[in-house]
Amino acid sequence: MEKPHLMRQVLNFLGVISTSAILTAAGTHAGQLTFDILFGDNPGGKLPKQITWAPDGERLSYVWDDGEGKSLWVLDVTSGESTVLVSTDELAVSGHQWAPDGTSILIESEGAVHLLNLDDGSTHLLSDNGDEEDPRFSPDSSQVAFVRDYDLHVVDRRTGDVRALTHGGEENEILNGVTDWVYWEELWGRDSTGYWWSPDGTQIAYYQFDESPVPSYPLVNLLTTHAEVEWQRYPKSGQALPLVRVGVLDLASGETHWMQTATPEDHYFPRVHWAPDGDRLVISQLDRDQNQVDLLSCDPATGSCSTLMTETWPTWINLHDDFRWLADGGFLWSSEKSGFRALYLHDGAGAELRRLTPEGWSVGAVRGFNAQAGWVIVDAFSTAELGALHRGIFKQDLAGGDWSELAAATATHRATVSDSSGRWVHVWSDANTPRGAAIRDLAGNVIGSLPHALPEGYDATRLPRWEFATVAGPNDANLPVAMLKPADFDPTKRYPVIMYHYGCPASQVVIDAWGSRGRGLWHKMMAERGYIVFSLDNIASRFFGKAGEDHAYRSFGPGNVKAQLAGVEYLRSLPYVDAERIGLWGWSGGGYNTLYALTHAPGVWKAGMAGAPVSDWKFYDAIWTERYMDTPEDNPEGYAKASALAAADQLEDHLLIVHGTADDNVHPQNSLAMVAELIAAGKPFEQAIHPRQKHGFRGADSEHFYRRMTEFFERHLDREPDPAPEVAEPSPRGAQP
Repeated sequence: MEKPHLMRQVLNFLGVISTSAILTAAGTHAGQLTFDILFGDNPGGKLPKQITWAPDGERLSYVWDDGEGKSLWVLDVTSGESTVLVSTDELAVSGHQWAPDGTSILIESEGAVHLLNLDDGSTHLLSDNGDEEDPRFSPDSSQVAFVRDYDLHVVDRRTGDVRALTHGGEENEILNGVTDWVYWEELWGRDSTGYWWSPDGTQIAYYQFDESPVPSYPLVNLLTTHAEVEWQRYPKSGQALPLVRVGVLDLASGETHWMQTATPEDHYFPRVHWAPDGDRLVISQLDRDQNQVDLLSCDPATGSCSTLMTETWPTWINLHDDFRWLADGGFLWSSEKSGFRALYLHDGAGAELRRLTPEGWSVGAVRGFNAQAGWVIVDAFSTAELGALHRGIFKQDLAGGDWSELAAATATHRATVSDSSGRWVHVWSDANTPRGAAIRDLAGNVIGSLPHALPEGYDATRLPRWEFATVAGPNDANLPVAMLKPADFDPTKRYPVIMYHYGCPASQVVIDAWGSRGRGLWHKMMAERGYIVFSLDNIASRFFGKAGEDHAYRSFGPGNVKAQLAGVEYLRSLPYVDAERIGLWGWSGGGYNTLYALTHAPGVWKAGMAGAPVSDWKFYDAIWTERYMDTPEDNPEGYAKASALAAADQLEDHLLIVHGTADDNVHPQNSLAMVAELIAAGKPFEQAIHPRQKHGFRGADSEHFYRRMTEFFERHLDREPDPAPEVAEPSPRGAQP
């Protein structure tokens, strides 16, 4: 591959690129999209946020800006009347929830807890210590529990009296009623749930974390005169875990009974469920290898536990949130043991009765459930080739037989369901059509609407359009691909390509859904500027189910590189692709895979951008990494082969590394270690360090990153920008409600 002049390499190595060049590069083109639009107020269309059903399923609350400012609204679904409950100018609403009796709404605002009375519209402060977390009503609505200073508290909503339920909470030491970072990130899906009210409101089950065995990592703010250090407890792969136990606290006596689970040194307890009558607690117990989950049935009064059911898998088990109690004392459970996720019915003793959802469909998640009425609503996709491209909404009778299509799996559909009434908020889109929304009943009929706003500053129907196909890949698999062609596409010309990937197990970037702020519209802007944009999902992606995922077991890196190389071979077969001008980028796991691809297949890609990358899996957290790779001690060969760091001296192509210094997910040491190895090997590279930014950039840093990446690819893929001509408006292919 032809290389640029040595002096240009040296300048890039030294980072001598003017800010004005970064911010204005490729600023002239005739496409619709600009950076001002991409980072404006409404780049991708707007829908209400914090959509929440009232307990009766007759009303719906949400946060919406009607042009007069953001407010918390309530919609009466039957009448269609919407009213403002509170303006967020008066009270910033970071979260809200309905009281179980439906008479009031709890509002979280800047660390304080407020109660909104729906009878007269009045609000009053329940607690204002400034750092209350996770407030939740008791089942009878008379009390609100929350976490303050790592201890559980409860406030009587009538008297306002606050009392501490646990004691001894301390940051980075003992946490009561709240998760630590690694549980929050890897087991709870960025949810801090750490306690659960009993059905009668007399007891609370809760986590207690002892973080003292866990090593600490320093997150350093270097912008102050004297650097400030924030210490984060973070177990890296193979290191000691937090010691977690589950207790049941009696509110009357203040006494806690600890459940007699397995040893916390080598087990996780990722889910907790009260039985409907409160006579037992069901705890999911996952071993450290993450290939066996036991459902434990525990006595809240004594702490004694017995095993209700056990599931095992040779590689690892993916967690889910699909457990639900049935009316007869049995329960609903989901499993991937058939190869794709399906729902199963179990009796009260844990024995499996039968599979509930039909063959040929993979369940995404349970979205609504009513044991008494006998139905469950799920999102799901077909297991046929390219089936995971779309998501449909389906209702399944618990008695079996009736699998009803509420929204066809021909685009991407989402559902926010009222468990009581079966009404649901339907949000849909495809890759070329911005999101729409409606309110539907249990039969799928439209019964109402929600406010929305179309994207501003451009006509989405005239943007370059995603196309989907498959290409032959490793393991005789037909790999899903997505392609954007330039707006002025001419098959007699040859175009540069920007490839985007992620590549880790159970991931998916090829999906028929609208992408707005960030990479979605950026990709369309780059297509307007004359690039082909291309994505490919490997065999470990959702398209291939659990059997496909298992190809990545104990072996990261090679599988994704082989898949991306198959994508490159496909691109090279196209007469309109310039194979000497292909770029690659990804973020987080995709940043890792970019580093790995450039160091293990040098010379294939002309340039690559690795954002917030893992450079060696010994640096990443224990729960996520060990799930797929086991520990470094158990799998030294796998870790060595998966390291991008160890192959830094193989780099031949242009590389831009981007990282935030406050990244508490993928620590900046990953990029710094890679930089050190590249310097030692005498390899030129570019880097962009963003002070105080975490794993996902916000505000000006986000815009600056996309401008910098644009400049990077335009410079290294050597494209001379031309004005794009006007194109005829195509017929829209939008998914209809």
